[in-house]
Amino acid sequence: MPDLFAYTDGACSGNPGPGGWGALLIARDGETVLKERELFGGEPETTNNRMELLAAINALETLDKPSTITVVTDSAYVKDGITKWVHGWKRNGWTKKGGLKNAELWQRLDAAAARHRVTWEWVKGHAGHPENERADELARRGMAPFKPGGVGHDPAQVIG
Repeated sequence: MPDLFAYTDGACSGNPGPGGWGALLIARDGETVLKERELFGGEPETTNNRMELLAAINALETLDKPSTITVVTDSAYVKDGITKWVHGWKRNGWTKKGGLKNAELWQRLDAAAARHRVTWEWVKGHAGHPENERADELARRGMAPFKPGGVGHDPAQVIG
């Protein structure tokens, strides 16, 4: 059975501002890449944290059947949120003192992750990790139509 990975990233020009998310899904047998899929999209007015969340959400939601997958993110916000903080938020009715930002996205990520056996890994961003750099490029592609002078727009473009 091949190993499945999702490399995810978000980008924002200004925070808030135009933003994009990207996900690179790779099925590997050892070092051999069996299949790749690129996903990206964006929004005209958003935050980097929202884009990081949407990258992981879209990666998991695009899988047709329950899978064992490693999600690799450069966002400590996403990794810590889904592996540590989410349990308390759920216990408290998806709230926290001072308000829970992006509650609807955290609920969506929690539901998407529940369908799968997910291992979450963090990598340092912009540190030369090839797949993370590709996810960053996809996020920037998703953001491009929303930046001044951007051309064309498909809010959730999927490249198969």
